[in-house]
Amino acid sequence: MEAEAAKMIGAGLAAIGMIGSGIGVGNIWSNLIATVGRNPAAKANVELYGWIGFAVTEAIALFALVVALIVLFS
Repeated sequence: MEAEAAKMIGAGLAAIGMIGSGIGVGNIWSNLIATVGRNPAAKANVELYGWIGFAVTEAIALFALVVALIVLFS
């Protein structure tokens, strides 16, 4: 196997982490919307936790992207 092909395969495998992050972000927002829909008075309490969960989950996607780019361009 050539080195370029191995880099492409490695970058693709590293990018798989972004799929899980997308699913996680969808779950966070859907649960936040369902929670506020059931109890609108709790919006102030749960909105901050939703944004924190979104930021942490999105950071995982960025880490996966950085690893994929490092593998691709190293």
